[in-house]
Amino acid sequence: MASPIPGIEEGIEDRVEALSMEMVELEWAGSAARPILRLRVDLPDSSPGKGVTVHDCVRVSRALEPWLDEHPDVPERYTLEVSSPGVERPLRRRRDFLRFAGSEVVVKVDNVLPGAKSRRLEGVLEGVEGGDPAGDATVADEQGPYTVLVRLGKGTEVRVPSEEIVRAHLVYRWDDES
Repeated sequence: MASPIPGIEEGIEDRVEALSMEMVELEWAGSAARPILRLRVDLPDSSPGKGVTVHDCVRVSRALEPWLDEHPDVPERYTLEVSSPGVERPLRRRRDFLRFAGSEVVVKVDNVLPGAKSRRLEGVLEGVEGGDPAGDATVADEQGPYTVLVRLGKGTEVRVPSEEIVRAHLVYRWDDES
């Protein structure tokens, strides 16, 4: 669900960044009368398994709740859920794709692209071309179109225009050696 409250994502992101963290994703669920805000946060330099702690999530929640409680457009009864992005972290912004170049990814797209056999692409994120130099445009943001390069398992490189991306995330391979 898109944000039902104009400008609230920016306010949340500003407050998360003030805690030296980054907002990975904000999802709206529930109803208009009782929305659920699902917020995923991360540390700017984290790696899988070495990121956000429960303590970090509590800090973010405690920093946001007073502001949300006072926000005139947030219903009195809302639920705030703060969590880490998990090991299969969503990739939503150009800067996410840049940061995780060389990692295994799954990218779901609107249409089958040249070189691909389906709308689900799994391979290695090779890099990013074009777009907003600050990297702040979200996947759906028309202000900064860019192209994500994904090398599929058989070596085929697929060029994925940002406006085609429905969802993208890292792939975590569990080590068999425990």
